[in-house]
Amino acid sequence: MEGRVALSEPGEVSVHPSVSVLERDIERVMITEQEIQGMLRHLADQITEDYEGRDLLLVGVLKGAFVMMADLARYVRLPVEMDFMAVASYGAATKTSGVVRILKDLDHDLEGRDVLLVEDIVDSGLTLNYLLKNLRGRRPASLEVCALLRKTGIQRVEIDVRYCGFEI
Repeated sequence: MEGRVALSEPGEVSVHPSVSVLERDIERVMITEQEIQGMLRHLADQITEDYEGRDLLLVGVLKGAFVMMADLARYVRLPVEMDFMAVASYGAATKTSGVVRILKDLDHDLEGRDVLLVEDIVDSGLTLNYLLKNLRGRRPASLEVCALLRKTGIQRVEIDVRYCGFEI
């Protein structure tokens, strides 16, 4: 059970003792869990208001966005569908190359749908720019971006993030 999180009561999380060992590697917490959840609730409130009465599809970019998107979807007070894409843009490097490969494409047709692309973090913007161009070609009714974090000062392309959590 090393490193696993277990649910003991509905909504209650107990962390296996081995997880606390990892906390020694954290020098400083910049954004607390409570702040993240509060921001996700705030973003979900905006999304709920903006998409009331519409057919919303959340599209998550794997693997980074899946937990954040699950939490966000729990707070949105509308029926939503979810789908995922997996992309590779880094190769063996730690910085994006700008060359994007789709490893897993969507299962849903986007034509005429309201689509919200969900990302955990926006840094250079190159991958997100590619995804937006790709998804626009599928003729959604609308296409917007929600990101929990956006790194400032390093964007190589300008991305309009309609729902942005924290600037870091």
